[in-house]
Amino acid sequence: MFGHQIAPFVASVLAIRGKPISCLTSVKPEAELADNLLFNIGLLLALAGFAIAVLAIFAMILRSAKGTGQVRGGGVVLIGPVPIVFGTDKESARILILLGIVLTVVLLLLTLLQVVWR
Repeated sequence: MFGHQIAPFVASVLAIRGKPISCLTSVKPEAELADNLLFNIGLLLALAGFAIAVLAIFAMILRSAKGTGQVRGGGVVLIGPVPIVFGTDKESARILILLGIVLTVVLLLLTLLQVVWR
């Protein structure tokens, strides 16, 4: 009864701007490609940081099992582009300050890259 009225509606829903849905999946604007690249870079950096943290934990466990080595530590917290550094001694703090500066520069470069790429 309503078949002749529903068919044009379904056809219009399945086509956007005159292109069938199957054609839309293969079309990617340049901005979307840039977003995917930056997302992948960020994901890789996050995974690399996680892997380094796991390796550092294993290294600390091995050193403590041998009974040698000192316990030193610290950290860097990035709140926006501002690094907050803490450490147990001056040498650790200096290394972490350099790491904080490098991370801030990478963060700013990736942000600028995203703005320029669009």
